[in-house]
Amino acid sequence: MFHDLLNKFGSSKRGPKSIPVTLSTRIRLARNLKEFSFPGKAEEGERRAVLNKCLNAISGMDSLNECTSLEVDDLSELDRQILVEKHLISPELSQVDEGSGFVLSNDRNCCVMINEEDHLRIQVLLPGLEFEKVWKRADELDSGIESNLDYAYDCELGFLTACPTNLGTGLRASAMMHLPGLVMSKNMDKVINAINQLGIAVRGLFGEGSDASGSIFQISNQQTLGESEYAIIDRLNETLKNIVRQENFAREKLMQDDGIRLVDKISRAIGVLKSCHLIQSSESMDLLSLVRLASDFDMLPDRFRSLADRMFIEIQPGHVQLAAGKPIEPAERDRLRAELLRKEFSRTPQINLDGAS
Repeated sequence: MFHDLLNKFGSSKRGPKSIPVTLSTRIRLARNLKEFSFPGKAEEGERRAVLNKCLNAISGMDSLNECTSLEVDDLSELDRQILVEKHLISPELSQVDEGSGFVLSNDRNCCVMINEEDHLRIQVLLPGLEFEKVWKRADELDSGIESNLDYAYDCELGFLTACPTNLGTGLRASAMMHLPGLVMSKNMDKVINAINQLGIAVRGLFGEGSDASGSIFQISNQQTLGESEYAIIDRLNETLKNIVRQENFAREKLMQDDGIRLVDKISRAIGVLKSCHLIQSSESMDLLSLVRLASDFDMLPDRFRSLADRMFIEIQPGHVQLAAGKPIEPAERDRLRAELLRKEFSRTPQINLDGAS
């Protein structure tokens, strides 16, 4: 019954990149201006001066010739939540009211946050495992900004940052990964413990303090001092490739050891998505994770992987309220979320147990 499916997924011909485990790649650089206090110590007037100086310097750059500049205190709570859910700004920036803002490229791949924990947080985000492309764009953006602003820099410590853990390169490289095989096989804790010893951190969907709903994990470097940017990225990239290999192996083993149970879980998930009338975001994430897994196994067409990725964002509380056109209570959000999922998955075909080509 599962012969073709196992052959397609478990064959040694399929390499570690054969399934899209990595949802996105991000690089963030922390920078500060040498003539100003760090944001946490600055008075409102000084923060405002930093904001204006940075906005003037960044908005006119050729590399960001099509961009939008906004101040956080001009945004509603819902607007801020939407930006966080889209991973365009950090949860920390969304909570800062006075003298903070950001510059966002029109393609939504680059964002420069101003007066978060540091004066500048330069962020580049692209789909897939694309560290080379992400680093190239982040480096170009950083160099362009540095030509207009004087960074706080020490010959021994490197770039000076508000938190000592960011000293040196000020670089945080990370990838968002979908790891249901490791979660279901109960091996994720072992992976986390192993990579923590390599100076790699594992967090949930929205970073530090968030949970890993939908088996989605954010994996990033912890060390920023004593290594070059290239060494940090190379070490993280090799770790991520190893995680992909382990995820592939875990999925293969799950199918071989108890394929009928996995198929049953996926079938039940699709059934709930097609018929639910009340559902919370955390349960939705777990069900969408199984849909994405089904697409990776060729049980569902590829378009359902893309649909699951889109729904991961659209079922978040802020996006549900945006669709409603107003802030709403959690119970009403659960109803509207269920309505959205029923609509999107109403025509989901039966899963293909023979392994679609």
